[in-house]
Amino acid sequence: MRILLFLLRKEFRQMFRDRSILALIFLMPTVQLLILPQAANYDVKNINLALVDHDHSSYSRELTRNITSSGYFRLVGASASYQEALHLIEDSQADIVLEIPRGFERNLVREGTQQVAVAVDAINGTRAALGGAYLTRIISDYNSDVRLQWLGPGPARGATVIDVAAINWYNPLGRYYVFMVPAILVLLLTLVGGFLSALNIVREKELGTIEQLNVSPIKKWQFILGKMIPFWLLGLLVFTIGLLIARGVYGIVPVGSLGTLYLFAAVYLVAILGFGLLISTYSENQLQAMFVAFFFIMIFTLMSGLFTSLDSMPAWARVLANLIPLTHFIEVVRLIILKGSGLAEVSRQLGYEALFAVVLNTWAILNYRKTT
Repeated sequence: MRILLFLLRKEFRQMFRDRSILALIFLMPTVQLLILPQAANYDVKNINLALVDHDHSSYSRELTRNITSSGYFRLVGASASYQEALHLIEDSQADIVLEIPRGFERNLVREGTQQVAVAVDAINGTRAALGGAYLTRIISDYNSDVRLQWLGPGPARGATVIDVAAINWYNPLGRYYVFMVPAILVLLLTLVGGFLSALNIVREKELGTIEQLNVSPIKKWQFILGKMIPFWLLGLLVFTIGLLIARGVYGIVPVGSLGTLYLFAAVYLVAILGFGLLISTYSENQLQAMFVAFFFIMIFTLMSGLFTSLDSMPAWARVLANLIPLTHFIEVVRLIILKGSGLAEVSRQLGYEALFAVVLNTWAILNYRKTT
């Protein structure tokens, strides 16, 4: 224990002497947590719409007003033909083309049906899918309003009407930052813990102090713990700062137990720090360690369910995602902060994180080559 305390004293002194590390630990997560949730928004607005109205009737004008007043679309051009509107998409001036055919009002009144054409620029898949869905919904609502005008108030004649009302549990207003802030906090904790621990042992190699440590009576487990504990404590401090920002800036207050949240964060930090130290034991210099850590953290981020649902991934990708510690922590943070889940509900994920922590740290200790 005395040797471990000396190692911890050395690590803290070395850490606080380097101002760049302190800025990386405290300033970077704070700035990113203030900026990233504002940009990570799935609610697509200001979709550029090109209109081709061949009918020029009161019905087509009313439909156009409904679309432009929805707040999602911005009319960028009224073209005389579909080919002319298509040029606007090719020039990246428009995202969607709506073509209203001749006889639009007449066919609606006489025959009760009429088709319109919607062409969507699908280069940006998310914008295309959501924009097309928004436009389809607005046209469908307009169609319902027209039918209501014809049939008058009251139940439709001979028709069964089903009205669906959606309620957002745990996020009533459907605000995306409420969903994204907890996950981004986990990502920042991963970046701080993973990168800094990956560079730690390699830094000793580059400075030449690793040889002095190798010939000392320090055991391998003491060396690894001495490298891990300072970053583990700083990681919990960063996590606390992130929770305070989430509460003060975004108004997100954890519904569940803070004790359960910190317990999971503590176990997760042991796992991710062990992963970083494992990379450090294999690397010969800081540049190599940084690129290896960046490679794995990019995979962790894209396959963890941060931006896309795990259910939409193929079977092999879901299996791989479950082998990533970040996946389980993002799920648990959202469950505890937004849903109020307790320790019993997240015990399975806690077991996974504990297993990751044991395996990764044992591997790092065994792989650290100490010569005497």
